[in-house]
Amino acid sequence: MTDTTTTQQDSVLLDRMYTFLQKNPLFKWFFKPGYLQGVFWANMISVVAISNDVAMRFLGERLDVIEISFFRFFFSMIVLLPFMLGQGKALFQTKVPGMHAARGIVGAVAIALCCWSVNVMPLAQSTSLMFMQPLFFLPLAFFFLKEHVSKERWIATLVGFAGLLFIIRPGTSEFHVYSFIPLSAAFLFATLDVLAKKMVANEKTLTLLFYFGFVTSLISLPFVFSVWQMPTQSEFCYLILLGIGGNLIQVCLFLAFSATEASALAPFRYGEFIVAGLFGYLFFSQVPTTTLLIGSSIIIASAFYLSHKEIQMAKQK
Repeated sequence: MTDTTTTQQDSVLLDRMYTFLQKNPLFKWFFKPGYLQGVFWANMISVVAISNDVAMRFLGERLDVIEISFFRFFFSMIVLLPFMLGQGKALFQTKVPGMHAARGIVGAVAIALCCWSVNVMPLAQSTSLMFMQPLFFLPLAFFFLKEHVSKERWIATLVGFAGLLFIIRPGTSEFHVYSFIPLSAAFLFATLDVLAKKMVANEKTLTLLFYFGFVTSLISLPFVFSVWQMPTQSEFCYLILLGIGGNLIQVCLFLAFSATEASALAPFRYGEFIVAGLFGYLFFSQVPTTTLLIGSSIIIASAFYLSHKEIQMAKQK
């Protein structure tokens, strides 16, 4: 049984949705296993993740980071309940409760650090530092997932990382102590990706999403009371969208991992930095610098190089 088949059996509703999309010529390409499909879903992760960062920055103007994180976890769990309850006990059953707990603990800290980062640093700078994540992920995939990492993947990822270093300029006055916040988040997000890849073959997607929201909500709840402020109506709307967006990120992640090997997608996660620069300009008038544009060009070039090599190797099989 493939990872895609496992994902399609999550619930009757999702199964029908997948069946409809796969039969529809306009959509079926996106749900097929394959390298290009994996790249598409990896890029969708970038769009949804940066949209969430923008929402967290708006919310952070009045609400505390801990409260924002809690509601993100809580609403991500609540919006799944109708789907979970509609299937009875089946989706609440899990074979790996310990791994769900581990994902929840790591995720709670990672997202709190991410929320803190986008509220104390410019959006593009915060995102650029969190893009240390692919560099952390590649060796983790090699050692813990036992994936074969080709020379081309190493080259593309390291070249992309060189572009990132050009942007953040470590060792200069531009490298602020706050940089350690997104750097720590990057390592934890890479760890989450490894755990997701190990679990996606045997656990249903809704089960993964629900227990992630449940554990993270439980962990963050005790800390909310000390910083509590009643959200306004508009803030509640942002918080609900934040919870939905948190689920969408993971759905895109699972679809990407079901389509192709995780290490093959690592360089494309740099695309989130490009989206962050665009959104930073549109929403916060943060104008990209020359250094940013040059570094971004290096990152994009590395991704296209990998795409070209992967397509060539696929044709040879």
